[in-house]
Amino acid sequence: MESTPVIKKETKNRISVDYEGKLSYKERLLKKISASNTWIKVVVNIFRFILMLGVSYVILFPFVSKVAGSFMSMNDVVDATVSLIPKNPTLDIYKYLITDNRYFEAFGNTILLSGLCAIVQTFVSCLVGYGLAKFKFKGNGFLFALVIAIMIIPHGTLELAMKRFFADFDLIIPISLDEHMTGILELFTGERPNITNTFTPFVLLSLGGLAFKNGLYIYLMRQFFKGVPDELEESAYVDGAGTFRTFLQIILPLSVPMMITVFLFSFSWQWTDMFYTDVFFEGTKAPWMLPNLIDEIPIHLQSEHPGAAIYEVVIHNTAGILIILPLVILYLFGQRYLVQGIERSGLVG
Repeated sequence: MESTPVIKKETKNRISVDYEGKLSYKERLLKKISASNTWIKVVVNIFRFILMLGVSYVILFPFVSKVAGSFMSMNDVVDATVSLIPKNPTLDIYKYLITDNRYFEAFGNTILLSGLCAIVQTFVSCLVGYGLAKFKFKGNGFLFALVIAIMIIPHGTLELAMKRFFADFDLIIPISLDEHMTGILELFTGERPNITNTFTPFVLLSLGGLAFKNGLYIYLMRQFFKGVPDELEESAYVDGAGTFRTFLQIILPLSVPMMITVFLFSFSWQWTDMFYTDVFFEGTKAPWMLPNLIDEIPIHLQSEHPGAAIYEVVIHNTAGILIILPLVILYLFGQRYLVQGIERSGLVG
């Protein structure tokens, strides 16, 4: 009995290609359109395109309108015929914000504070996260619960306590020497130093792992280190490396993407922070920061013109653009590391 010949998949594909090659372009197109699932794919793709177009419009239009408004004069703002393209484009708002509101001074202070806090918080988060992830000791779970508590406790509940603590700051626990001198600092100065209106409170909070969003950074690093194989550390210990050396030479190089992610988060949130800066900075001696650009408007722009109130909103929007522009540039250079860090943190599937 003769066996039925088996037609392989490669043979079918070759026959199909030979057949379609003999058809004209119009015939191939009609054949493809007449397929049962072609119309379903077309409808799905059209719906997807319309949906993405609508979402992009909702997200981008407010930003585009603010950028366009930053180049308008006061007359353009109140002119109903002007939508996005100004009739008399001008750079007056940028000039006022940069010169009258001391933009570059605020930029320098903000980048110094944000960079300093980001570097300290990144290293502290690595150190604490590594200890919580890799070392089993009594109280590990309790310490991790405290980290979670740092994340969920509202910052406003600690505002008064932090302000009073750093306004009457002592580097040591006071000891009773006599009725007039209760600490080493008071022994030399006669009073406790007020370190508000300086960067010192931010640095001390960062060193203690209690700064803005620091609990989240520790959590991210802990989740990352839990995914690092223990065999790497065991191999280093066998070669004679100590714990700290293993951490510096083995663990830290592996965690560079996650460290960059934490750095970007810390830098960005500190850059736009207004809560802690309002707590520790007050009065005329406070450093001039970027969020102050929104609070202060040049005096000579406040006039009785009918469009003055609307123009003030445009100035606020322009100040916001100048504030977030460095963050946009930073994201463009660091987005690859940001995505890698989030993927390796275990927060996404």
